[in-house]
Amino acid sequence: MTNEQEPRILVVDDDPAVASVLRRGLAYEGYRVDTAGDGTDALRLALERPPSLVVLDIMMPGIDGLEVCRRLRAADRSLPILFLTAKDAPKDQVIGLETGADDYVTKPFDLDVLLARVKALLRRGSRQEPALLSYADLRLDTGGRLAYRGDRRIGLTTTEYELLQLLISHPRQVVTKDQIMERVWGYDFGGSANIVEVYVRSLRKKLEELGEPRLIQTVRGAGYVLREE
Repeated sequence: MTNEQEPRILVVDDDPAVASVLRRGLAYEGYRVDTAGDGTDALRLALERPPSLVVLDIMMPGIDGLEVCRRLRAADRSLPILFLTAKDAPKDQVIGLETGADDYVTKPFDLDVLLARVKALLRRGSRQEPALLSYADLRLDTGGRLAYRGDRRIGLTTTEYELLQLLISHPRQVVTKDQIMERVWGYDFGGSANIVEVYVRSLRKKLEELGEPRLIQTVRGAGYVLREE
């Protein structure tokens, strides 16, 4: 049975069968579940009953999932968004992740795997870290989940923040891709290794927006390290 203390999940899919399976599976795990069959309804529900996490299809009539993701992300950078879609080409996954999604699952899907990924995304907020982390001119306020480069505040998605927090917690130490997958996503992503490159590229773009020197360095064959050049 759900209660008001349990996370609220918004499922957005124009396939009633998929929405029904997700509703039953998530409700069985104790989550409160809202469902929407199109992007317009999804945006309305997200405003009326703010979700803790969104499971979002891409190919929908009217406002598609990518645009829904953009609007949700513009309103709340910390909202976990998981794409669940039949678009399984690597370029589609990159586009989805760059749009602002935190995870990307392709159809057909295993319900237990999807539930594990939902739990991993929701767990992120419970990690305990020092109130302030810093390296060079980069600072993270972990209480407010805010990032700064000098005096400039940097807007980050949930996953970008988690990745940067991992790197700044281990400055000058090489962090492997496997370690990143485990700490940031909480599981083996299952073959989509380019997800790490996507988020590193996104982070670098934001951290170096005003021409600041690079802090996230690539160690070929090993992983990434936060250090000054």
